[in-house]
Amino acid sequence: MDPCDETSEEDFILGNVEDFRKDFTSRIWLTYREEFPPMPGSTLTSDCGWGCMLRAGQMMLAQALMLHFMGRDWTWSEALTLQPLDTKTRTTTAAKRLVASLETSLQGSHNSLDQRPKSVHQAQAQGSAEEADEHLKEMYHRTLVSWFGDSPSAQLGLHRLVRLGLSMGKQAGDWYGPAVVAHILKKAVEEAMDPGLAGITAYVSQDCTVYSADVMDSHREPKDRQASDSPQNNQPAPPSSRAVIILVPVRLGGEKTNPDYFNFTKSILSLEYCIGIIGGKPKQACYFVGFQDDSLIYMDPHYCQSFVDVSTSDFPLQSYHCPSPKKMPFHKMDPSCTIGFYSRSAQDFEKIRQELSKVLQPSAKEKYPAFTFVQGHGRDYDLSAGLTPEKREWPFIRDPRRTVTTAGDFVLL
Repeated sequence: MDPCDETSEEDFILGNVEDFRKDFTSRIWLTYREEFPPMPGSTLTSDCGWGCMLRAGQMMLAQALMLHFMGRDWTWSEALTLQPLDTKTRTTTAAKRLVASLETSLQGSHNSLDQRPKSVHQAQAQGSAEEADEHLKEMYHRTLVSWFGDSPSAQLGLHRLVRLGLSMGKQAGDWYGPAVVAHILKKAVEEAMDPGLAGITAYVSQDCTVYSADVMDSHREPKDRQASDSPQNNQPAPPSSRAVIILVPVRLGGEKTNPDYFNFTKSILSLEYCIGIIGGKPKQACYFVGFQDDSLIYMDPHYCQSFVDVSTSDFPLQSYHCPSPKKMPFHKMDPSCTIGFYSRSAQDFEKIRQELSKVLQPSAKEKYPAFTFVQGHGRDYDLSAGLTPEKREWPFIRDPRRTVTTAGDFVLL
């Protein structure tokens, strides 16, 4: 996988309306970086050429956190000021020039960030409630980006993801598939120690099946945390429920993506609680965020940029936002992918389940849905029991009597 792979003219989207550009550019963009501290268990100081799926997963997770903290309508005030990317910024030298120029431009106009009010109450004293709310969201924006910094201490940074991947047999420099990344993201969110992340967790479906009772359990605040944070510490009690990031690894076809799934993919990406799809071309990951006609719109992690120290109060934000959306014909999409959803509450999940159940109804051409919802807990089901041979064909359930081959993270029968 070459970090400087070629880009054809068809990849670039031209003539987008201003609202789309503002929404797209406001999303957090995580790309290859270099010159950061060595990865756990290795001497690697860059993820160029191997970390694209982890970066795509980070972007999807960042989108969920943006919905959680700032809402779907939030956009970055500087979104439309970024200049379109030149393909030369894929190279190391150009990336260094880009970051250096950004740091220079920020010295005059953005050094005042650390002098902003440090609390919502102070902001309200200086302006309107709307200004205070906007200031709070900008604080969340900067904090959110810092969680994805390239240092061992970053809550959701690449170093943390690689460390968690070690327990799954993955090492820095390996290829990470979308299903493995889903489980790594789940562990990262669950183990995050920052109090700001206490109100959100993650769930990964099993064998293309979302078990509703398991998601509902995830929405409930753990009893041990409620006990430890009880009012006896003179602290406000934590919320009784948490938001849940629902991650669904699927395979949309065999060796190639089945074109019958394109309308399904469009429908999924059109849902307001969908946080996108991580997948891409074979061995070249990206983060799908929308579609245009018969092409998928995506954010590309294959830009090698220099390390940014996000521990400083005024670190430059520009390299974490992408002004240039790209597109890919649907038929080039690798069938192995993970779909993400954000559910704020148990009530939201019930609405999501009902709406998705309609989207998941297979068409006349499709033999089975991409995934399904089942009542109860996953542990209550013996996935291989009581299934007809036809049912065993889906969704990737291993039958020991048959010869199997693997592709990506899935077992193909």
